Amino acid sequence: MTKLPRISGRECIRALERAGFYRKRQAGSHVVLRRAEPFAQVVVPDHEELDRGTLRAIVRQTGLSVDEFLRLL
Repeated sequence: MTKLPRISGRECIRALERAGFYRKRQAGSHVVLRRAEPFAQVVVPDHEELDRGTLRAIVRQTGLSVDEFLRLL
């Protein structure tokens, strides 16, 4: 299992935008990102540092592998 780095919510959002996601809406410090094909929707907290478990859950919900996500960073 590949170890995930410590990144901010904004770095995660930028990586997901490279993967075809777009900002749907924002409520407070949480940004909802959506992709049409294949459909996926994920909530990313806009925090200074994401916990590794939170980041792993976000990556899992997007349908990307950890290696694919790391290449997008």
